[in-house]
Amino acid sequence: MALDKAKIYADSPGKKNVIHFNNAGASLMPRPVLDAQIAHLKLETSIGGYEAMADRASQIDAVYASVAKLINADPSEIAIVENATVGWAMAFYAIDFKAGDRILTVEAEYVSNYIAYLHMAREKGVSIEVIPSGEDGNIRLDILEDMIDEKVKLISATHVPTNSGLVNAVAEIGKIAKKHNILFLVDACQSVGQMPIDVDAINCDMLTATSRKYLRGPRGVGFLYVRKSVIPQLHPPIVDLTSATCKSETEYELRPDAKRFENWESNYASKLGLGTAIDYALNIGIENIQVRINVLANYLREKLTEIGQINLHTISNNQCGIITFSIKGHAATDIVNALRERHINTSLSEPNSTLLDATKNNLPNLIRASVHYYNDENEVDIFIKTLKELI
Repeated sequence: MALDKAKIYADSPGKKNVIHFNNAGASLMPRPVLDAQIAHLKLETSIGGYEAMADRASQIDAVYASVAKLINADPSEIAIVENATVGWAMAFYAIDFKAGDRILTVEAEYVSNYIAYLHMAREKGVSIEVIPSGEDGNIRLDILEDMIDEKVKLISATHVPTNSGLVNAVAEIGKIAKKHNILFLVDACQSVGQMPIDVDAINCDMLTATSRKYLRGPRGVGFLYVRKSVIPQLHPPIVDLTSATCKSETEYELRPDAKRFENWESNYASKLGLGTAIDYALNIGIENIQVRINVLANYLREKLTEIGQINLHTISNNQCGIITFSIKGHAATDIVNALRERHINTSLSEPNSTLLDATKNNLPNLIRASVHYYNDENEVDIFIKTLKELI
């Protein structure tokens, strides 16, 4: 189905101000998402925060159903949290690690996740081992199979890393994890919203995502998925009167569903904005969104390769809407700043954000351009023309 570009562009007022190629950072929100948040804030102002929450209880509950529909889950498997980092940490630190347990992860892992592994290694004596990637950038699944033993407690993978455009083969990793009955945690913050995500197809036990990136939702909200069968074995690191019920002076009982990973206070305007953003994306069709993103990303890559001074950082043929590159003789920071002065948004991808990948590939600071379906070829042409003027 063809996208209704006229409506999409009309719903994206930010297009009038900037060329926004920083969608892997935070996308421009569509107008309905902004309207949903403002409407709730106005309601809080007029009748009170608690009262607004009660008045909009059915709409708030519906957000869980929207998240579940987006990733093919059940609403009871969804926790809505402050951000993807909180969701990921609530899942990771809920695992009962013991000394000698092994964590397997990928080369293109977010450094914030890797820091958590290091913390667990220091506190509990677990080991961290990296699944190698081949020369084509793809995970060596055969080596992963050979790494499996009874000490592997968790396989944890970032689906789409912050740079390179790589899409890790999480479904194939999930098959191996399921075969050996090993917990599998997926960081999907860069993939949710730009490509179809099916937690059953991935075979993951836990998955986290944020609102602000490809979902085009507000900042300060994200979600955690936890498979029903796994929830009882995970004790969240923080509990309160939402995640648990106090049964007596000496006893509490955790909720049986994924809301055991939430806490009582919540930004309901942002939560409703998240739900609106998901519904907006589902109405367009995630498959349609992915096709359009790939068309624009391929067009941008093609134009960039025509500029001799540009070196694309592409470690796999399995690409998405994220393009990272360096320019010979020019600091990435200077280019990003110069583009922003010309109302073109990109971002800086620093080596320490994916330390393992950056070390292996000897990466400098990179310019990251990440496109979305509301971008267009004319914006790409202006971007390329501006780059040529700057270098």
